[in-house]
Amino acid sequence: MSEVITGIIPSAPRRAFGTGVLYALGATLLYVSVTNPPSPALALFLVGMGALSVFGGYKMWQVTGRVIELTEDELRLSDGTLICKTEDIQKVDRSFFAFKPSNGFLVTTKVSYPTAWAPGLWWRFGKRIGIGGVTPGSQSKVMADTLAAMVATRS
Repeated sequence: MSEVITGIIPSAPRRAFGTGVLYALGATLLYVSVTNPPSPALALFLVGMGALSVFGGYKMWQVTGRVIELTEDELRLSDGTLICKTEDIQKVDRSFFAFKPSNGFLVTTKVSYPTAWAPGLWWRFGKRIGIGGVTPGSQSKVMADTLAAMVATRS
């Protein structure tokens, strides 16, 4: 394993708030579907969305317990999950109008990776990877600048 250059540790208050909001939304939707169902079809929809929100909160709590790490060779999670190889990174975008997560940045790669999503931490769709969410902006900025410098020196 390579030495970690920099990392992003999810913020505990944001992690708790984000997870709590998803659990509260799920509980509210389930409560409404049971106590005051407008119609059977809408009640089924509310149950489905409520269950999805509760599952999303559970998944967010699990995933945000990890750290995003940048090494010379790869961008990964602390459990070893590969986000992308640094050699595949084409561009790093922190601009105001970039389609990026809150307090984060957008990475464009040269090759497509399988679609993946870690709620509150990162997402990957084709050649685009969004890093951020419940992460501190200061740590995300350091990682984005470090990645941009690595891309510039490779060019």
